[in-house]
Amino acid sequence: MKKLVIFAAACLLASSAFAAAKTAAKTAKKEEAKPTIEFVVVESEDYASGKQDPQLAPGLANFLGGEAKVTAMTYEQAQQDPKLANLDYSFLPLYVIKKTPELRTKLEQQINAGFVQENDDYLIFPHLTRTGVYREKEAKPGVLEVFVMSQCPFGAMAENLIIQAQKDGKIPADKEIKLRYVVSYNPETGFQSLHGSAEWEENIRQLLIAKYYPEKFWKYLEIRNKDYRSSRWDKAMDEAGINAKKIMKKFDTEGVELLKEEAAYGQEYSVNASPTFLWEGKEVLDFGSVAQKPGLEFLNPSLAQQGGAAAPAGSC
Repeated sequence: MKKLVIFAAACLLASSAFAAAKTAAKTAKKEEAKPTIEFVVVESEDYASGKQDPQLAPGLANFLGGEAKVTAMTYEQAQQDPKLANLDYSFLPLYVIKKTPELRTKLEQQINAGFVQENDDYLIFPHLTRTGVYREKEAKPGVLEVFVMSQCPFGAMAENLIIQAQKDGKIPADKEIKLRYVVSYNPETGFQSLHGSAEWEENIRQLLIAKYYPEKFWKYLEIRNKDYRSSRWDKAMDEAGINAKKIMKKFDTEGVELLKEEAAYGQEYSVNASPTFLWEGKEVLDFGSVAQKPGLEFLNPSLAQQGGAAAPAGSC
């Protein structure tokens, strides 16, 4: 009898322990469940670059401690929703999140800094993707603008790919390629460039060469890019047949004004990485997407030649 009582007690304890473990497992599972974060992504119907990045919303939701539920719609569809109709759709894709007090608290710092906007219903993330489409910009058929930093290895690689394509006759006759420069300007502090003053100074020299020696511009870049951080830019000019004194006479006057225009133009398109590609005045592309355009396949970074400024795909 005594053994039976002991056995029954043991069974009771085991049952209690199992029940407790089961309850703890249910509690842990409940605690692991993440709240749903509702995204609306407004996409472009006409351009692949204006579609959503399938990894972006889940990544942002994870950062916010939740699971993403994404509803994709076109600009025309968004206009039919009174809660979405009055947002800024100048750049697509546009990401918005259904607003909750908890999410607003988590993003308060970004809201105060201006990176995230808000209205009564949504938290709005303007220009969240690097690639995309400017809906309202005037189209420039056949024009590819390549934004670079003159001392960025990835920018120099893009230039070298263009130079090689020119030599190989691979640039279609209906395509025009123009270099632009990534730089910022403040009237109080002057120019700012990622690689220092030597970079924006080189930007000015290149702008002046493009204006006064357009037929020798790409030859200069081919020579300069062999050692683009060298201080002997004058040697590269001489080798390319450019009058360095003529260029430098205009450096502090016309050259400075040209670079101010570049800074304003880059800001207009929110460009801050080198290289960035602007196709036909509307699409902002990167190395991966620009080479998918017909006639621009030569910009595939895997085709970069050995030596010079060749480097893995990326940006500064």
